[in-house]
Amino acid sequence: MSEIREEREAGSLSGWLALPVCLALFAAALWHILAGSVFLGRPPTNFYGFIALPVLVFLAKGFMIQPPNIASVFTFFGRYAGSLRNDGFFWVNPFYQRQRISLRVNNLNTPTLKVNDRAGNPIEVGAVVVWRVADTARAAFDVADYVTYIAIQSESALRAVASARWYDGDENGRNSLRADLDAVAGALADTIQEHVALAGLEIIEARIAHLAYAQEIASAMLRRQQAAAVVAARSYIVEGAVGMGRLAIEQLEREGVVKLGEADRIRLVSNLMTVLVSENETHPVISVDKGSA
Repeated sequence: MSEIREEREAGSLSGWLALPVCLALFAAALWHILAGSVFLGRPPTNFYGFIALPVLVFLAKGFMIQPPNIASVFTFFGRYAGSLRNDGFFWVNPFYQRQRISLRVNNLNTPTLKVNDRAGNPIEVGAVVVWRVADTARAAFDVADYVTYIAIQSESALRAVASARWYDGDENGRNSLRADLDAVAGALADTIQEHVALAGLEIIEARIAHLAYAQEIASAMLRRQQAAAVVAARSYIVEGAVGMGRLAIEQLEREGVVKLGEADRIRLVSNLMTVLVSENETHPVISVDKGSA
């Protein structure tokens, strides 16, 4: 297996410094070729001038213009010679072979995947990944196509993260895909970064873009969530009704409005619970007990 390369800076010169030198050498070569015919009336036969012209034309191949956020990776007869990240006008070794790599930030939208969460429930999940090239040497030489590589590795990491958590959390509501969005995003970004470090890529951000139960269990899970919400609401109502009944009895006895026996307390609490907990409209019933003569 070949060694993993690390990016290093390639040797280069400013094009604005090299251009006048090349123009001066080109003018000198023309002078040597044409000087005999102009001043001596002989045909141009200067051997060194004819050799210098094609050499200068070959050296001119080293001039390059590089736009911002573009890197050039150079190879010299099959060996990595370095990378150039700066933008501008440069002159490099004309024997270099150049490969351009974008340093811009890219977005990757993974396809919607169907996986099983930790409880075994089939869910649909998708993610958006923000990435860029951090090491041009690895991106150019250590993988065949770094764009395809990050797409495949992102899907693999998304499956791993989704299958390690519950959709709605465990018994205590922890490790939830739906509720712990920041924690899931951090775990997803770290997992993808581990997978794509070989290709010299940097993960800036990764977040869940789509999350839902699979179609075959979506209706059943919706009914379960509705039932859980109803139970929670009922529990809250009953808790409040019990508190109000206790408060009513304590206040009546404290202020001496009426003395309540055990049966009276039971009847009062029963009536209050019926009024407060019932979903239907309640109608008061007045009971008049006829006292004995």
